[in-house]
Amino acid sequence: MASVGKSTNIFWQECPVGKLDRQKLLNQKGCVVWITGLSGSGKSTLACTLGRELHSRGKLSYILDGDNLRHGLNKNLGFTPEDRAENIRRVGEVAKLFADAGLICIASLISPYRRDRDSCRALLPDASFIEVFMNMPLELCEARDPKGLYKLARAGKIKGFTGIDDPYEPPLNCEIEIKQENGFCPPPSDMAGEVVTYLEEKGFMQE
Repeated sequence: MASVGKSTNIFWQECPVGKLDRQKLLNQKGCVVWITGLSGSGKSTLACTLGRELHSRGKLSYILDGDNLRHGLNKNLGFTPEDRAENIRRVGEVAKLFADAGLICIASLISPYRRDRDSCRALLPDASFIEVFMNMPLELCEARDPKGLYKLARAGKIKGFTGIDDPYEPPLNCEIEIKQENGFCPPPSDMAGEVVTYLEEKGFMQE
């Protein structure tokens, strides 16, 4: 059992219905699809398209969106390296619970630091952590700038912005890498299809 941190006098409570039972009920296997990349790289677009495709196939999934989580679970965290690490740690633990529930959990976060993503991977040691790298060039992401954040960062109004004055550490061994083809981004349906194909080949789409 993992370390319980600062808590004392607590014990793990086993329940009669386990992960295998839930997976059998849903006819799928729980996993975490972790989508990482720069702001504007298409993470949320892929997450939503993938979620819709899985739903159309009768598979239960749930999206953990980085911005959405900062409205609730992580609303007390900023963007210092320490807060970023805690942000990813919390999301990793929640994603692990969703996977244990038998769902296909889609986590969509910049998650810029390699060590933090690797820590989340370590929570799911049975190859059920699928890292999807949205490998889009900074120039493209900045040109898109869907939230106007790059403009603010360039003007010095946002400090510690990933890709501008804070680093993004690309994955070294991701399961899926999505990048431009002949200078163009693949359509969202194609990107989602690539992930679905991987899930099918690895047996996550059925118990």
